[in-house]
Order: sequence, then C-alpha cells, then structure tokens
Amino acid sequence: MLPVTEVFKIARAAGSTFTAMTIDLERAASFMAAHARVLDRRRFDLLVGDGAPARLRTSVLDAVDAYRNPDGGYGWGLEPDLRAWGSQPAAALHAFEAMADAAPATSPHAVGLCDWLDAVTHADGGLAFALPIDDPAACAPFWVDADPDASSLQITAAVAARAHRVARHDAEVAHHPWLATVTRYCIDAIRALDAAPFAYVLSFAVQFADAAADSTDEARGVLDHLGPFVPHDGALVVAGGAEGETLHLLDFAPEPDRPVRALLSGDAVAADLDRLAGLQQPDGGWVVDFDSFSPAASLEWRGYATVRAVATLRANGR
Repeated sequence: MLPVTEVFKIARAAGSTFTAMTIDLERAASFMAAHARVLDRRRFDLLVGDGAPARLRTSVLDAVDAYRNPDGGYGWGLEPDLRAWGSQPAAALHAFEAMADAAPATSPHAVGLCDWLDAVTHADGGLAFALPIDDPAACAPFWVDADPDASSLQITAAVAARAHRVARHDAEVAHHPWLATVTRYCIDAIRALDAAPFAYVLSFAVQFADAAADSTDEARGVLDHLGPFVPHDGALVVAGGAEGETLHLLDFAPEPDRPVRALLSGDAVAADLDRLAGLQQPDGGWVVDFDSFSPAASLEWRGYATVRAVATLRANGR
C-alpha cells in the first residue's frame, strides 16, 4: 500500500484537485506520519488512505489490540493522559471508538470489553470516573484523584455512547446485558438533571442520547430534555479548565443527519465547520485547547484531534 502522501502526489499529477475539502490533506498526512501514534495513523489511513478497505479496517483493530489487557479491558495510555497500564473506563471509551471506526469489521474482543465493563459497573449501573491507579506517573490528577466508588455520568455516558456506535454493526455488543444496564443508568441520570451540568457532562450526555436513539425511543426523549441546556452556537465553556478551553458544536454533533442536529441551526453548524477547518496548523495537524500532562500525551492528543477533525470535515462535505 502506498503512503497517503504519495497517493495525493500521484492524484495531483493526474489532475485531481481535492476541491471537496477545505483543508490540506497532504500536510495532515505528513503530520500524522511524523508525530502520531500507530493507532491514530491507522485510523487516518482508513479515513483517507488507499488500499483494500478490509485490510485497513483490520489494521485499526490490530492497533487498538496493543492496549488490551488479559482481563478484557484496555489501558497502557490508550487515554493519553492516563498512562498507567491497568484497565480503565476511559480507555474503554477509546477502544470502542476505534472499533466503531473499523465498521463493518467487528473485533473479536468487543464482547470481552463489555464483559470487563460489566464486572466493574456499580450496582446503580454507572461506571467510576477512574479505577485505582497503581502507578500515577504522567497521569492527570483528575484521573488519579477520582473516587472509584462513585458513579460518574460523564465517563459512563462517554463509554456508552461509543458502545452504541459499535452496536450499530456488532450484534453481540448490541445484545450484551451490560449495554442495557448502562443505557438505563444514563437515561435515568440525565432525566434527573434540572440545570445545565459541567460542560463535559453535557457534551457526553448529548452524545449518548444521540447514539442510543438508534435503538431506544427513550433516548430521543432524553435528547429533548437536554436541548434547553445547549447554547445556540453549541459552545460549552469548560469551567475550571485551561484558558479558553471550550467544547464546540462539532464535539458533540459531528455527524450530519443525526437526531442531535435537530437541536442546532444550519448556520451554527456551518460556522463551526469553518472554525474547525481554520484550525489546521502550519505543520498540518490540529491542536487541542486543554492541558496535557506529559510531552507524549501532548503529541498523542494532536494526532487524535487531527483524525477527528478530518473525519468530521469529510463527513460534512468539507
């Protein structure tokens, strides 16, 4: 398979212009080759690369398997600011994300991940923000200091949202008892919100409701419940975060033709697409506006953000 940069050069020599995109994919490919971790390079190749699609999907699943533990969970820095080896709910989020990217290919380990999550889910159906961490080196304080005995709507909704994306093409995940348990927890916890919650809680709650709407009508009602908390422009300022840290419309509504888009105006979506496209840096990659807690995490987040930006812009015709 040719490197992505070579594919672009050959296509340009043949007269292709890539005018459907408002970003420089060749520079993005160069950034990924120079700085991104293998998993995100594989995800980028699947997104824009040349080669047999089945092989590209398998390469994504193989790359995420490198972070898998014998207990069925994932760790080893799959969440860049949680670098400890042990299995964590945050790492499950990223594992499901990679599995969803690889659709319609399915991972033989998706059910094992559901089994692991079921084993660490609390009696109320929620997940801890983080489990105890043996080695806190280069781990963000909010992971290290999390209460392992308290359920967190933020992390539970985030993991469940990605699991529902996988369930669209993996029947074993769709019918796993854990998914029903965690869905019930999220629906009940979101319905109990009577004011706009912390920005990340709101963003992940919206993502969960949008993803779960494919399989349960209750999730559509939950999405309506969250609607009044979403600003017109979709910008959610992160209280207590880094200076300027903000979650944007495309962070929780990246896909067109999804139920969540009913909460948003077409003008707001177009403006945020312009914002996202304009954030490509001279080196070809994108940046994040939150703090990273190690040099490795800083670069890994940039690779992750670059894949997400290109995927979002491409899905929306940019």
